[in-house]
Amino acid sequence: MPKQPNIVLCLCDQLRAFETGCYGNPVIRTPNVDRLAREGVRFALATTNFPVCMAARSVLLSGQYNRTCTGGVSNVTYQTWPGDCAMPEYPFPGRPHLPQRTLPEALQDAGYHTRAIGKWHIHSWPNDIGFDHYLIPRVHHCHSGQHFTENGGPEFVPDQWSVDFEAERVEDFLEGQRAASQPFFLYYSISPPHCPVTDAPEEYRTMYDPAQIPLRPNVDLSQPLKNEEYWWRVYRHDFRYYNLRLPYTEVLPAGYGLRELIAEYYGVTTWMDTAVGRMLAALDRTGLAEDTIVIFTSDHGDNLGSLGLVQKGGPTEESIRIPLLLRYPAAVAPVVVERPVASLVDVAPTLLELAGLPVEAHMPGQSLAPLVTGRG
Repeated sequence: MPKQPNIVLCLCDQLRAFETGCYGNPVIRTPNVDRLAREGVRFALATTNFPVCMAARSVLLSGQYNRTCTGGVSNVTYQTWPGDCAMPEYPFPGRPHLPQRTLPEALQDAGYHTRAIGKWHIHSWPNDIGFDHYLIPRVHHCHSGQHFTENGGPEFVPDQWSVDFEAERVEDFLEGQRAASQPFFLYYSISPPHCPVTDAPEEYRTMYDPAQIPLRPNVDLSQPLKNEEYWWRVYRHDFRYYNLRLPYTEVLPAGYGLRELIAEYYGVTTWMDTAVGRMLAALDRTGLAEDTIVIFTSDHGDNLGSLGLVQKGGPTEESIRIPLLLRYPAAVAPVVVERPVASLVDVAPTLLELAGLPVEAHMPGQSLAPLVTGRG
């Protein structure tokens, strides 16, 4: 086994596996995710353990099932909040969730520098569960005018798209690791393709022709979805519609339907892929790629009209099937794992074993390290 590896855990939001080239989509452009698949291990049948944002992310970083690491919360139902706010903009103090040692804490204790950049949406603050440094936005989704805090400091709004701002900070961090003697763990969380799908640069919003969008076999365009115009607005504008009801969010383009929505979803997926490409290019440029484990995955999928459903949260294939890719050039040869052996709860044990560290006793997932290294 080579020297203790650096680790990049790259997570996007609400990307189902079917919407990437490496998982068979003939239309979507995801060259950088596809590159990871070519150069590493692609788990063909990976799943999320709980298909909503907060629960899945808590599983990923805790290495535990949602019922033990959070007490069984779903997405925005926590404890009683000051002012009865059901969806706070930032975590709550005092580590109310993830009470046992997490993946970043185990790595931190082993001498890793730990850093989180991008969407958080976990009930406890990053520094309380093992991150030395963090840069996170508010919980509510937007890509323009997004508010951030760095290490709990005053809020600020970058003068650029949030996705591009976070990618720039990832590049800056990796540039700074060229000559570092300390290994690092970077948790890089990219918000798209989670809505708002229209709050994005025009080149991505208009990239795909709705008429060319392939549909899942369980989509029936002859049947309108329940409350579909409400959901079109939510997908397009997120909280600026469902919470703020800003007047511009009420307007739908003439003839807007499921194909138009999925075309916009494809656009922000390609935007996400561009951010992944910037991270991979920085690893190449700095000479870090060989000795860095990169895992790419998603917290959950999106029904996008399958079975007449939208969003996520239920046990549908579209909601629970996610991409899961692992690249580690120094120790792992490219392969496709066809068996359904991997889920988010397995990521923490896998990374700990690949780093030469013991798997925490309270982490029930299975390490995939023997499988990806050819040892079992």
